[in-house]
Amino acid sequence: MTTSYAFVFARGGSKGLPGKNLKLLLGKPLIQYSIELALQTSGIDKVFVSTDDNDIAKVSRSLGAIVIDRPAELAQDDSPEWQAWKHAVSWVRERYGEFEEFISLPATSPLRSVKDVESAILKKSNIGADICIAITPASRSPYFNMVKASGNNLIELVNKPTNSISRRQDASEVFDITTVVYVANVEFIMNNASLFDGTVTSIEVPKHRAVDIDDIYDFNFAESILNNTFNKDD
Repeated sequence: MTTSYAFVFARGGSKGLPGKNLKLLLGKPLIQYSIELALQTSGIDKVFVSTDDNDIAKVSRSLGAIVIDRPAELAQDDSPEWQAWKHAVSWVRERYGEFEEFISLPATSPLRSVKDVESAILKKSNIGADICIAITPASRSPYFNMVKASGNNLIELVNKPTNSISRRQDASEVFDITTVVYVANVEFIMNNASLFDGTVTSIEVPKHRAVDIDDIYDFNFAESILNNTFNKDD
């Protein structure tokens, strides 16, 4: 049987929205949504929170998570998330032994559902991929309405189609990567340096469950969705 552990990575510092991981969203600290959902998801054996912040650590423990003391050098604005993942895996292996499956549930995606996480776990297993991520339909397309500078004060499409495209619907379908869920093989994380170094599969989630809170506007949007009970399993 596969041993699966969930991880929530929550730094104390946030420039876009100071104190966001503990900011109350409908009366609950933001991080509580990820911890509670992990505890409700079948197949997850333990829940860990990696943080450099004492207050986040205290709240996380009170909610039933095991706290990983993240080094300061891995908790900066420019710290690679992948290195924090590797540190967490090593920390857990030293204290709890080997495990096979790593599930990251970022605190900034409070609108995900248990169904999203369980679907990602199942999809990775069925496909035999190294990692499963969550995606959502993109609002803009590099084939139709996304441009880049081409020099001499001119611009061009990011990806030029081979045939003329007059409608966005005629362009290849593209998606945004979300922070809803990442399910990966532990050995893949430890032996590689980035997401697309291996075989990647995905689950699609609707936009109303894919909100990623980075600033107060995202936070207010998430609050509005929750207040209007739009976050349903569908």
